[in-house]
Amino acid sequence: MQKKINILNKKAKFQYEILDKYTAGIVLTGTEIKSIRNSQASIAESFCEFNEQGELFVINMNIQEYAFGNYYNHRPKAERKLLLNKRELKKLLKEVNTSGLTIIPLRLFLNEKGLAKLDIALAKGKKLYDKRETLKDRDNKRNLDRIKKIYN
Repeated sequence: MQKKINILNKKAKFQYEILDKYTAGIVLTGTEIKSIRNSQASIAESFCEFNEQGELFVINMNIQEYAFGNYYNHRPKAERKLLLNKRELKKLLKEVNTSGLTIIPLRLFLNEKGLAKLDIALAKGKKLYDKRETLKDRDNKRNLDRIKKIYN
């Protein structure tokens, strides 16, 4: 039985307002999937971008080199193609071009079949005052939970 791989982008929900979510497949080589299975990947500073042909790529995703990969190893920060339906790609491209929204990865995981998948989101960047509101809400919720715990 294989272990669960769940690599998160923890900063995404703080820095962006998430509007829509999609699950995309990733085109990987042999050593890349082996490194992901060893949980040696990071999507913290990555983002998604369209090329001239309308294909979606994840940029700045760091997958460390596989330890036993010798000269067949991959580049750690290479651009990797994302696989979505044509309808979803057209919708995302239209939203990015017209509204000025961005596409960010939220979670990298392996599905039941052992394939690497990436949860991506159509998002809008938060302003500084929105981030302060998020912090205030989080602190208020924490204090409320403490008070509830005392009285229960």
